[in-house]
Amino acid sequence: MTIFSHYLPVNLIFGAGKTEVLGEEAAKYGRKAMIVTGRGSTKRSGLLDRAKALLEKEGMEVTVFDEAEPNPLASTAMRGAAIAREKGCDVIVGLGGGSIMDCSKAVAFAACNEGPIFDYIYGVKKGAGALPLVLVPTTCGTGSEGNCFAVLTEDETRDKKSLRDNAVIARASIVDPELMTTMPAHVLASVGFDALCHCMEAYMSKICDPITEIMALEGIRLIGGNLVKIYEEKKKGLTDPAAMDMDAWSAVCLASTYGGMVINQAGVTAPHGLEHPASGMRNITHGRGLAALTPVIYRRTVEAAPETFAVISKCLGGADEKDCVAVIEALLDSLDLRTTLSAEGVLPEDVEWMTKNAFKVSAAGLQNHPKVFTEEEVAQIYREAL
Repeated sequence: MTIFSHYLPVNLIFGAGKTEVLGEEAAKYGRKAMIVTGRGSTKRSGLLDRAKALLEKEGMEVTVFDEAEPNPLASTAMRGAAIAREKGCDVIVGLGGGSIMDCSKAVAFAACNEGPIFDYIYGVKKGAGALPLVLVPTTCGTGSEGNCFAVLTEDETRDKKSLRDNAVIARASIVDPELMTTMPAHVLASVGFDALCHCMEAYMSKICDPITEIMALEGIRLIGGNLVKIYEEKKKGLTDPAAMDMDAWSAVCLASTYGGMVINQAGVTAPHGLEHPASGMRNITHGRGLAALTPVIYRRTVEAAPETFAVISKCLGGADEKDCVAVIEALLDSLDLRTTLSAEGVLPEDVEWMTKNAFKVSAAGLQNHPKVFTEEEVAQIYREAL
């Protein structure tokens, strides 16, 4: 008998050109907006100025917090929250990639909850709401626009862990595939593989429910059929959406959003569980860390869930569980994404700390993986991935 609960109240506004509704959506929730973004891409592309104009057109006051960084720090979110309180901001607009989405959520939460945000992440304190959020992702990877997670790194301990609170589910998430086409090829490869990992890990999670399974498998299929295609477009230097395969871009964007939604329900498993200590400690690119770890972990997992890996392989164009890891590695080759942890900056002497930290920050994900690894096995995985 199937018994489950499935709750995810997010308003998704999906489609090319939908960025134009940003002002009218944000104005439903407040009059003083804070745009949370980074220092680079949204300024270079003109998107930040466009967003400000759309908000101001609706009579809103706009404050820009442009300090969000890759693998955002807790201190950054706390600083943004302090400015939001000082300026009287009543709605947060996240504008950028996955790290920006996470930082935006954390700012919205910390603006309404006193004290260190990691007190809430570790359950020392219970949160009491957050400022309303409107999210506009510019990368198709984390799917943060579709879930209640905000991944942060604690400055001193280097713990990388998710704030999980339904208060940071966006009131509206505007997913516009045209915004994604500005990504460089190497960024697209990394975030696209992250999205694939979300879908694969949710599907194999011990707590995957039937609705989540449907979305996860469709996400795997959409990425398997389209990611390399749009990556090749970016390698050719295409920048004009009119000259690009927007059906393929839309498919990958939808899969990325599915990925965010399915991990909201089923969580992540060992690949994310082991990657977070690596990127928390060495600030490596998340998708590249996953590329180094996922094949190593899956080779040690196939025997524990052969039917699961057979389905994943078929969704990616393979035959069965026997070729699943090879199919994933071939995809990484096509994306120029084959790498190792050492190539990304992780040192052999980091293995002991990362192993201990994985069981501290990722215990649930490790338990939900089809094969539950011991500490020694995790250390062996890290060494092999070096």
